[in-house]
Amino acid sequence: MEDGSWVLVNRPTDRDLWNPTSTYLEDSKPLKITSTGPAKYWTDAIPIGNGRLGAMVWGGVSSELIQLNEDTLWTGTPIDYTNPDAPEALADVRNLVDSGEFAEASDAAAKLFGTNANVYQLLGDIKLEFDGSLLMCAEETYYRELDLDTATARVKYFVGDVEFTREHFASYPDQVIVTKITGSKEGSVSFTVSFDSKLDHHCYITDESEIVMEGRCPGKRIPPKVKVNDDPKGILFAAVLGLQISDGAGFMSVLDDGKLKVEGANWVVLHLVASSSFEGPFTKPSESEKDPTSVSLRALKSIKMQSYSELYSRHLDDYQNLFHRVSLQLCKGFDRSVGDRSLEIKNLMPYGNKCVEGNKDVVPTVDRVRSFQSDEDPSLVELLFQFGRYLLISSSRPGTQVANLQGVWNKDLEPKWDSAPHLNINLEMNYWPSLPCNLSECQEPLFEFIKSLSINGSKTAQVNYKTSGWVVHHKSDIWAKPSADKGDVVWAIWPMGGAWLCTHLWEHYSYTMDEDFLRNKAYPLLEGCASFLLDWLIEGHGGYLETNPSTSPEHMFVAPDGKPASVSYSSTMDMAIIKDVFSAIISASEVLGRNEDAFVQKVQKAQPRLYPTKIAEEGSVMEWAQDFKDPEVHHRHLSHLFGLFPGHSITIDKNPELCEAAENSLYKRGQLKYTTSLGVLRLHGSIQLYHFLAPVPILFWS
Repeated sequence: MEDGSWVLVNRPTDRDLWNPTSTYLEDSKPLKITSTGPAKYWTDAIPIGNGRLGAMVWGGVSSELIQLNEDTLWTGTPIDYTNPDAPEALADVRNLVDSGEFAEASDAAAKLFGTNANVYQLLGDIKLEFDGSLLMCAEETYYRELDLDTATARVKYFVGDVEFTREHFASYPDQVIVTKITGSKEGSVSFTVSFDSKLDHHCYITDESEIVMEGRCPGKRIPPKVKVNDDPKGILFAAVLGLQISDGAGFMSVLDDGKLKVEGANWVVLHLVASSSFEGPFTKPSESEKDPTSVSLRALKSIKMQSYSELYSRHLDDYQNLFHRVSLQLCKGFDRSVGDRSLEIKNLMPYGNKCVEGNKDVVPTVDRVRSFQSDEDPSLVELLFQFGRYLLISSSRPGTQVANLQGVWNKDLEPKWDSAPHLNINLEMNYWPSLPCNLSECQEPLFEFIKSLSINGSKTAQVNYKTSGWVVHHKSDIWAKPSADKGDVVWAIWPMGGAWLCTHLWEHYSYTMDEDFLRNKAYPLLEGCASFLLDWLIEGHGGYLETNPSTSPEHMFVAPDGKPASVSYSSTMDMAIIKDVFSAIISASEVLGRNEDAFVQKVQKAQPRLYPTKIAEEGSVMEWAQDFKDPEVHHRHLSHLFGLFPGHSITIDKNPELCEAAENSLYKRGQLKYTTSLGVLRLHGSIQLYHFLAPVPILFWS
C-alpha cells in the first residue's frame, strides 16, 4: 500500500500458551472467497483438500460436479536414472564453454538429457443429478463460498420457498471428503449419484449400497497404442462413496447403470475415501502388496460410525490449529505516527466470521479483484495472503506427497507441465510461506521428498558426473527422478535443484532451533549435497571455482558471436545457491560441534573462491559470469537475484551496491509494478522481498 501500515499477527502454536486477554480482531472482514453463481471453468471451482485427497467443487444447481484427486496417482514406475555416456558428453560441453563456443555448447548439452518425468493424474468425478424442479432456482438467491476460517465450501440457493444447502470439507484426521446436502423443507432432497473417471476404471455397488470405483494409472508417461498387457503395470487405485440418509425420511435405491438414487430425504451425507497401491518411490507397482479397495472399505467402515457433527468437529480442531496461528491485518491510512511503514507482531485469539444469507450483500471476489486496480482494498490482500496459507495446508500435510505444481488438484490426464514438482523455483515457492506463516509441519513432505531424491540422486551423481554426494535437476515426480529432464537445454540442464531444496533444511532449523532435526535429518542431506557441489566445481577463470556447464533457469542470452545460447559457466544463480549451501554447512557444523571436520574445512576453503556476483555496465545485477546481451529483458524469472531473496548472500548492510543493482534489475524486468512471485516492500528503509503469491494461489486467481 502507498500510505499504509502492515500488521502481521502471528498466533501461537499449540506448543505455546494461549492468552485469553489477547486483542480481538473485531473489524476484520470474513476470510471468504465468494461467488453469486456456479463455476464455469475449473479455476472458478472451489478447492478443498487434506494434503492427500483433493476436490474441486463446481456448485451447480441442477447438477453438481466434484472433481477428485489422490496425491499418489501418477504415471510410470521406478526406473534407472543414470546415463553411462554422460561423462563423455560433459567433457565435450565443458571444452566448448572453455573455448567460448556457447551456442555449440548449448547444442551439445542435449546429450546430458535423461528421461521425461512422469505425470500427475486425476482420480475421477462425483456426479450429482438433482430433481428436475431445481432448474427453477431463483438466481438472486444463489451464494457460493470458500470459508478459509473453517476450510469449508458452501453452496446455498432457493427453489421456491425451499432453501438448499451443500457443505463440503476434506478432513485430515479422518482422511475423508465429506459432503452434506440439506433442504429446509422435509423430504425435499432427491438426487442420483455416480462415479466416473478419465482413467481406465470400472464401478460397482456393494451390498452396503456403496459405490466402488477401481482403476489404474498408465504404466508409462504417455499410454502407448498397444495391447494392455504390453504396458507395464501402473499404480492401482480405488475410491469408495458411502451415503448416510436422514432417519425417518427418504430412501435409497440402486439403478441399473451403477448409480444410486436418493428420494425424499431431509438431508444426506456423502463420504468419499480413496487409496492407491503406491508404497513408495522405490517399489514397483507390480510388486506392491497393498490392496486399495480393501484399504478404502476399511476406512469407510470406521467413518460411518461417526456423525457429521463429529467429523466436522475433528476437522475444525485439526485445521484451525494450523490456520489460526497467523492473521494479517492491513490498513490504508496511518493509524500511528511512525514516519514509515511498520511491521507489528501480536498474539491474537481466533476471530469469528459473519454468515451472509443470500447474495444481496455479497460482492463476488472476482469483482473485488477487478476493482483492486482503482481501489486498493487491504482486506483483499489479507484474503489472498490467507488463501495461500489455506492452499498449503490443504495440499501438504505430514504423511502426504509433496505439494506439486498444482498443489494436489488436477483435472487432466496430461496437465500443464505434467503438474510435476519443478525445482527451479515452483516447488520451493510452494513452501516459502511454511515458516514465516507458522506452518512448519506442512514442510514434512518436502523433507521426505528430499531424502528420496538424495538416494536416487547419489546414483546419478556417481554415474553421470563422476562425483560424490547427490544431485537433482529441475524437474522430478513421485518416483524421485533426479536426472535432467528431456526437452530443452535452457531449462533441463540445471543440476542445482537439490542444492536449492537443501536451503530449506537450514531455514527450518533457523526457525525451530530443532537440533535433533539438524543432526539426524538436515545435516546428512546438506553434507551429501555439498559433497556433490565441491566435486562439481572446477578450476576456472581468474583463480575462481566455477560451474560448467551452467544455465540461468529458462533464460537465454546472446553470445559474443551473436548466436542465441543458454549454456555458459558460473551463472549468478548457481553461485548464490552454492554460497548459501556452504554457509549452511559451516553454520550447522558449529551448532553440532563438527567445525573441525576435514569436510567442513574443505567447504570453508572453497567458499571464498566462488565466483562473485557482479554488476553489469548498465547498473543491474549480471545474470551470467559475462555481461551477455539479454534478448528478453522482461523475462519472468529473477534467478540472478537469488542472493537477495530467498538467499542470504546479499544484504543492505553488507552489499548496498548490489542491493541498488538488484533494484535496477527489478525495474529492468518490469517487476517493481507487479510480479507473479515477489512483492517488493520497503520496510524501515531497506529493500526486502516478501513472498506473497505462491504458484498454487496464482493458479486459482488467474
